[in-house]
Amino acid sequence: MKTYDVVIVGAGPAGLCAALYCGRSMLRTVVLEKGVPGGELLNTELIEDYIGFESIHGYELADRFAQHALKFGAELVTDAVAAVEKLADGGFDVTTESGETYAAPAVILTAGGTPVKLGVPGELEYAGKGVSYCAVCDGHFFRGDVVAVVGGGDAACEEADFLTRYASRVHLHHRRQEFRASKIIQRRVLANPKIQVIWDTVVERVEGDGGTVKHLALRNVKTGAASDLPVGGVFVFVGFKPNTGVVKGHFTHDEAGYCITDAVMMSSIPGLFAAGDVRAQLTRQVTTAVGDATTAAIAVSKYLDQLKAGKPVA
Repeated sequence: MKTYDVVIVGAGPAGLCAALYCGRSMLRTVVLEKGVPGGELLNTELIEDYIGFESIHGYELADRFAQHALKFGAELVTDAVAAVEKLADGGFDVTTESGETYAAPAVILTAGGTPVKLGVPGELEYAGKGVSYCAVCDGHFFRGDVVAVVGGGDAACEEADFLTRYASRVHLHHRRQEFRASKIIQRRVLANPKIQVIWDTVVERVEGDGGTVKHLALRNVKTGAASDLPVGGVFVFVGFKPNTGVVKGHFTHDEAGYCITDAVMMSSIPGLFAAGDVRAQLTRQVTTAVGDATTAAIAVSKYLDQLKAGKPVA
């Protein structure tokens, strides 16, 4: 068993920023990440909405984050977390798939979330090259283009509406005859002249020229009719799953499974903090992730001070 002041689960923007601040607070800090540090940054070709960088490749920003975090003493371990468990003494055991156990009185959960994929040919090949899972992040790359949005819930409808700021035309594909989105959002979408709703239709393939998306192969689920739609990009909003399943024990969450925290990012489990895409909040951007992480790391330092002083903690 290895003992630290704080274990950070996940090395995306939130996890790396938390590591930086924990290191600056002179806390013994370890970051556990199953793969290359960076999280969703590694799935983003260009980032143009992070303050101070007019344009930077996702992998480059991820590397800068990691190097900055390590500069202040945080350890980075490549290992997938299997479980985060609260112990009777108030501390935590974090076990990994390799069998290692990391003990600490506090944990910051920054494991992010995973967009649900369509699972069709070409989707992964063109991820970051016309296939996107975030309209706010990537919409401006498609100025004047015809784009497609796939989905029928609140996210799909809201993002389709948002994309009309940039795209000349937005095709909103839904596999059913009615949306799952709230009525007010539906009305806004149906009233928008730049949005064409295509009912009862699924994407069969994403096709391109090797460099970017060029068109979608579609199928009507009722008639079986196939069609081809020329587009410059496709935005997929068929679901997003927060990676909170490693936490053993109940914590307060919203209906989608996102962790609900207080103002200092502590969950309903004392000592377990959450930051970034695992947390229930209005939007999920790099800027909000690092903001959450800053608060969480500073709160962890104060939480540990309270424990050392023997003061009661929430």
